[in-house]
Amino acid sequence: MRARLLAAMLCGLAVPSPSAGKESQPIGSPAAADYKPVGTDEQGLWLQFEELERQIKTSKLLVKDTNANAYVRHILCRIVGDENCARVRLYIVRNPIPNASMAPNGFMVIHTGMLLRVQDEAELAAVIGHEFGHFERRHSLARLKSLRNTASWVNWITVLAIGAGSSVNVGPTLWASHFSYQRDHEREADLDGLALIGRAGYRTACASEVWAHMREEEDARAAALGVRTTKDAYRGPFSTHPMDVERMTYLKAAADKVGADNSYVGTSELRVALSNIWPMLIEDQIKLNDFGTSEFLLKNLAHDNWSGQLLYARGELYRFRGKAGDFEQAAAFYREATAKADAPAGAWRGLGLALARTGDAVGAKTAIDEYLKHNPDASDKAMLSMIGGSR
Repeated sequence: MRARLLAAMLCGLAVPSPSAGKESQPIGSPAAADYKPVGTDEQGLWLQFEELERQIKTSKLLVKDTNANAYVRHILCRIVGDENCARVRLYIVRNPIPNASMAPNGFMVIHTGMLLRVQDEAELAAVIGHEFGHFERRHSLARLKSLRNTASWVNWITVLAIGAGSSVNVGPTLWASHFSYQRDHEREADLDGLALIGRAGYRTACASEVWAHMREEEDARAAALGVRTTKDAYRGPFSTHPMDVERMTYLKAAADKVGADNSYVGTSELRVALSNIWPMLIEDQIKLNDFGTSEFLLKNLAHDNWSGQLLYARGELYRFRGKAGDFEQAAAFYREATAKADAPAGAWRGLGLALARTGDAVGAKTAIDEYLKHNPDASDKAMLSMIGGSR
């Protein structure tokens, strides 16, 4: 009888409890100026994230460049409106891993690794819109309730099963349902973000292309390492995000309905706005020691139209790797960079360092002297003088 009781209970759980996470949602937009968290769950979440925000504000990894911050906020305000935008606190954090997030109490974090990867303003707008979609729908609160309800069901069923002498383990099924619930949130945020950028006049196809670039990046990484790509590897029932191909498919289909005729892209605007922090973005990516990904990112950004900044970055990539022939290749890229109007001062520095490694002391001194003319207060002036530069 106990076995039949257990079986009956399990049948009743064919569609598990995590849907309860959708119940008792607060009323009103969390972006409203007068919005206050409702209930102990949401209040508790806000308290936790308020502490995290205090830590971010004082972090040494916080990027304070005025142009970059103003530009990202401009995109946010363009897609969500000035009233909603005023509610959001925006932080750019120095982290080469491509990511972005938005907290339930209204602050958004953009990693510098994401800024390096987006090819234009429209793609960055799609990322920002996606995160705002999570915030507007209170997905963090819903996931908290889902997680708690799932854990309660697993614990309860485990006790019941032990008492009935059963070896049935329904825990994985319940947890898989919880993670499926999170994947539903990702789809909602994807489509919400697409709608936002469509209304703002951005090219809607870019939302799908973000994921296409991610897949190509994985191919490049795997090829450089000589391993099989994992872009289509099954992530299992406990993955929190839909597969990339799935996201590309439904975003592309939705783009046609939302406003495929919208055409604003903003490629040059993005590059100008990030120009002050560009060397930092490149430096951090190269330090990841992921040559295949870094080379792919640079080629993808260039589109066969190599700017001085991108050529400088490519020179840095080869110089840091330092394999046979890399210093000569790096010097060639640096020379190309210095011939461009937008060449950063670091291109002459890199050229000098690369030439020094090839044994060209005269060429190294000339390049470093030129670097110091462009950057007379360089912090590494004393070090560079040791390899032939001016004192």
